Amino acid sequence: MIPASAKLPLSFDIGDVAELSAGGAEKPLSRLFALCNIEQQQEFVPEKRSFRIHGHSTTIRLERAYWTVLELLAGEEEMTVASLVTRIHDHCQIANEKNLASCLRVVCLKFINVCT
Repeated sequence: MIPASAKLPLSFDIGDVAELSAGGAEKPLSRLFALCNIEQQQEFVPEKRSFRIHGHSTTIRLERAYWTVLELLAGEEEMTVASLVTRIHDHCQIANEKNLASCLRVVCLKFINVCT
């Protein structure tokens, strides 16, 4: 599980995400926006990272929020982000061999769903 002190994308912590999941009169998107502030705009900026996957160089472009989740997941798995990306690449070859970035985004969303 993600430690309570770890930050999810947009600087949410587990309590914030649990609060979003809880019922209430406010709609989910309104509650989500209420947790955002101007300092978090960096989470939306795309960031490129280069990796070697089985000897082949590749560059992946994801928003900073996704890299944050991948870093958390790598920590949970006790591996580097590069090793994590390679492992996801190998698994996603079966499901979606054309778009590793899409696989990474889906893995991030699933990781957040499992851990909250």
